[in-house]
Amino acid sequence: MAVAEAITAGTPLRSNRSKVVRRILRNPLAISGLVVLVIAVILAVFAPWLAPHEPTQTNLGQAFAPPGTPGHLLGTDDLGRDVLSRIMFGLRASLHVALLAVATSLVVGVPLGLLAGYFRAIDALISRMTDLVLAFPFLILAVGLAAIRGASLGNAAIAIGIAQIPGMIRIVRSETLRLKSLDFVAAAIVEGAGDVWVMGRHILPNAASVVIVQTTVGLPAAILGEAVLSFLGLGIQPPAPSLGTMLADAQQFASRAPWAAVMPGVAIMLLTLAFNVVGDSLRDALDPKASRR
Repeated sequence: MAVAEAITAGTPLRSNRSKVVRRILRNPLAISGLVVLVIAVILAVFAPWLAPHEPTQTNLGQAFAPPGTPGHLLGTDDLGRDVLSRIMFGLRASLHVALLAVATSLVVGVPLGLLAGYFRAIDALISRMTDLVLAFPFLILAVGLAAIRGASLGNAAIAIGIAQIPGMIRIVRSETLRLKSLDFVAAAIVEGAGDVWVMGRHILPNAASVVIVQTTVGLPAAILGEAVLSFLGLGIQPPAPSLGTMLADAQQFASRAPWAAVMPGVAIMLLTLAFNVVGDSLRDALDPKASRR
């Protein structure tokens, strides 16, 4: 009976999930962040139908049209392209890269973190591999990939994802080490559970909270990384719209049409801020100390 109770204590409960949801819903900042994210996702997913113009459509007769111009709510750039339409498609590209990058870090980082934390014999090897990746600065890694495979959305996502793998490995490894020392894992081992069963049934589900929080941290970092790479010409290539390429194009005429740079900059700021706010709120809601209040 004691063993069964110990094992049950290590499994996630639905009541805990409902408590987490209630804590988040009671946080005004979290609600505000969620609203911004929902709007951004809707604009990105339905950009082909919601955008008032094609993002690459030029009209030199309306170049540098200020915000509020009929038909161009946020104005136009130097080629007469609608800024609002390009921001919508830029959000689409940013979220696409962010999701691909974070998925890459999850697929590689979570299993390696579990193995490093559970099997001490291979911990040193995985840790040294992690240190090796960290030895290469992010931009150097991105430049190398761009030089080998060419600048593109996919390569930008791979570069950002590789840069985020070490952080994911360390987070999961640390949590695995903590969970491995708890009674319910020892009880499962006494019951005869194999290593794969223990990792998949007991450790990974209980480490899900830190993985989720790390994901919410990785998404805004990936969005900023995509903007930096595109700004430097190593990400999405023109004429495809990207928030980073919009900033790069607008810097040449910032004094004449500041809105062309300010608007995509505000979009990046709001999107990353919303992810950070939601991530902080989620971390607080999942805090074991908060669950006893």
